[in-house]
Amino acid sequence: MGELNTTNKYKQAGVDVAKTDQLAKAISGIVDNIGGFGGLYDMGDSYLVASTDGVGTKILLAQQYNKLEGIGIDCVAMCVNDIICAGARPLFFLDYFASSSIEGAQYLTILNSIKRGCEIANIPLIGGETAELPGMLIDKHFDIAGFCIGIVNKEDLIDGSTIEHGDTILALPSNGFHSNGYSLIRKVYKKDLHETYIDDLLKPTEIYVNKVMSILAAGIKIKGIAHITGGGLSNLDRVLPEGLSVQWQDDLPRPGIFSIMQETTELTDVDMRTVFNNGIGMCLVVSPEEKQKIDFYEYVTIEAGTIV
Repeated sequence: MGELNTTNKYKQAGVDVAKTDQLAKAISGIVDNIGGFGGLYDMGDSYLVASTDGVGTKILLAQQYNKLEGIGIDCVAMCVNDIICAGARPLFFLDYFASSSIEGAQYLTILNSIKRGCEIANIPLIGGETAELPGMLIDKHFDIAGFCIGIVNKEDLIDGSTIEHGDTILALPSNGFHSNGYSLIRKVYKKDLHETYIDDLLKPTEIYVNKVMSILAAGIKIKGIAHITGGGLSNLDRVLPEGLSVQWQDDLPRPGIFSIMQETTELTDVDMRTVFNNGIGMCLVVSPEEKQKIDFYEYVTIEAGTIV
């Protein structure tokens, strides 16, 4: 019953999760590798891994309060965090910016923010496209999207195929809502709460490239990686072999802004788990033996669950 309530609340906010899931199934015969976090292109002894994403309706809050400095970082993060789920090293980034009427100062703020995101991920911004679309976008609204390519040797590909019963789920904490669920946030949050917590609401999405790459560089074997975005913790299901599921730990830690939002709205625990990242930005699946090695990394602070 809770799942139905979640779907209805998100649908009332303008996002139909069930319809999106149906579309994903419908295109499975058109697009190769549907369901992964990045698309794979066979290069012989390696794969190119590609990802594209945007920021969504978080842009509306950022534009409303004229706080655009983090939006470009969000765009980069949503792409590079998908790339590293395959164990791939991001190589470069391109952007797409569309506006009803391009304003120079606004555009440069966003472009510099994208550049900053690329610097955090240690990749160059090699190009992009800028479009003025007054017939499609109105009231000086804009949208941005990003495109990233990475590379991984075939023997180093992380695809979840070796995950087995008893493996451990380690979680990298999120720093807030990242870039998902903002249609619902904007619907359930009152204006005064927006104003009070706007800095928390607009924190840029955490970029996990350096953290994951350093773990892999240390020779630690990761069996599966899931970027926790729209759909919440269920994103981990995308890398699990058939027949396996997740037993999550109770009372996983989360930033205070999640508790504040839940206390001031009618959102349930199920809503928080299935719409938002709820304090977990990325999950790593490792064997119990590898867990002992990874414990030395101070930023892996959450033992989130086990594979059953």
